[in-house]
Amino acid sequence: LDIRAFRVQEALDTGHIVLVAGFQGVSTDKAVTTLGRGGSDTTAVALAHALGAEVCEIYTDVDGVYTANPSVVARACKIDRISYDEMLEMAAAGAQVLALRSVEYARKYDIPIHVRSSFSDSEGTWVREDDETMELEQPIIRAVTYSTDDAKVTVRGVPDKPGVAAQVFSALAEAHVNVDMIIQNVSEKGRSDISCVIAAEDGPAADRALRDVVAQLGASGYDADERVAKISIVGAGMRANPWVAAKMFSTLAELGINIDMISTSPIKISCVIDETRVEEAVRTLHTAFELDDQCVYAESPEGGAAAKRAAPAKSGAAARKGAAGEKGAAGEKRSS
Repeated sequence: LDIRAFRVQEALDTGHIVLVAGFQGVSTDKAVTTLGRGGSDTTAVALAHALGAEVCEIYTDVDGVYTANPSVVARACKIDRISYDEMLEMAAAGAQVLALRSVEYARKYDIPIHVRSSFSDSEGTWVREDDETMELEQPIIRAVTYSTDDAKVTVRGVPDKPGVAAQVFSALAEAHVNVDMIIQNVSEKGRSDISCVIAAEDGPAADRALRDVVAQLGASGYDADERVAKISIVGAGMRANPWVAAKMFSTLAELGINIDMISTSPIKISCVIDETRVEEAVRTLHTAFELDDQCVYAESPEGGAAAKRAAPAKSGAAARKGAAGEKGAAGEKRSS
């Protein structure tokens, strides 16, 4: 991504207010092209870096990043500060407040992002590098996220020999299908099953790619299940807490929810479960990991519960040189 901001800088130097269209750019062959989903966020962060801004402010219809989707979890609480790594994991796991690529760019060039509401002047959520203050305040689990825009694909009865997995995933890669979670079952009579999670919108491309692979390998067949959801817990504090995985799995077991697939990173655990149970699972995990307790609930002047941070952190406002972004709806989308 190459940003040439000299015209913007010249206009700023002469006292002009500059409006830059997000979500688009010019390809290497000089054709106007879009930057993909979340391109407006990426435009804002890239401009902030190119202009030497100290912070990029992303204005949206929500007042920050929450511990869960507020439309699903009534006791979800706004997060004051979060690290780049945690925000990356949340974005990859389904949270749609910030686009994944914009957070990657911000982390690479250490551009703090301030996610805040377009409708108020209140402080939002700061996304930036870890420091000693953040480490002291760091909860074990930062948030519970989910996505219902995935599909589980299984290639059945593939030969259990070297090179088979490479052939399957090379075909998916050539079809531009991104793969998230991968499981290969224990071999039985020289055959095994390979399962993975893909974006549901990539289903037709995966279908075309796997049809040929099944024939080439002499596999039994393949199927795709879109009635699944991916639920994740994210938090840098889980690195030093070995009981987190056990607690997540036991909580789901108590609800009678079966886990189809599991994927982990140092600060995230994701499970594939039945789509119809995902919202119930999100609410229960939010309570089980004591995220409800991060807010103090009081009666608002208009009536009803109003949430505030139980122990608000002092977040010093960073100086701004002039980078801002835009964001569409987040709270009502299918993913959180």
